Amino acid sequence: MYETSDIRKNLKIQIDGDPYIVIDFQFVKPGKGVAFTRTKLKNMITGNILDKTFRSSEKIEPASLEAHTMQFLYNMDNRYHFMNTATYEQLEMDENQVGDAKDYFVENLEVEILLFKGQPIGINLPNFVELQVSETEPGVKGDTASGGSKPAIMNTGAKIQVPFFINEGDWILVDTRTAAYVERVKK
Repeated sequence: MYETSDIRKNLKIQIDGDPYIVIDFQFVKPGKGVAFTRTKLKNMITGNILDKTFRSSEKIEPASLEAHTMQFLYNMDNRYHFMNTATYEQLEMDENQVGDAKDYFVENLEVEILLFKGQPIGINLPNFVELQVSETEPGVKGDTASGGSKPAIMNTGAKIQVPFFINEGDWILVDTRTAAYVERVKK
């Protein structure tokens, strides 16, 4: 069991039988009365947002989630197929379950799938992924000195801001947490 002092961003807890993730929290110690923590929680199944206040003495139940390392296999008809790297079992998720993570799926990418009561409810991506630039405007001579950026579309469909010296066909390293360009990769 968690206590209110354990509350932090991305903590996964269970309320009324549903898993929630802490999006935001604020510890409040009023001049009079008992300290409490205000939280903003997101239901990991439905995506609904819930505002909840916990008194400092309350116990919080951790979410009973299982995390399995799985390999992305392919996408067909907006269904995403994964294989458990330990047991070779396969599972599929729809576009709503996958969310924005689909912008980083390349063949054989290893991800962590979160299961709640045997059902997939979320994906943890690796922090960095190598993607190929499929569309971008050519850089204009002289623009590189400003250190600016231009939009580019990756081979997965992700839209990322890249430096002017990046061209179509280049491979780049992308931070999946911020959707930001990190560096060019030699392939």
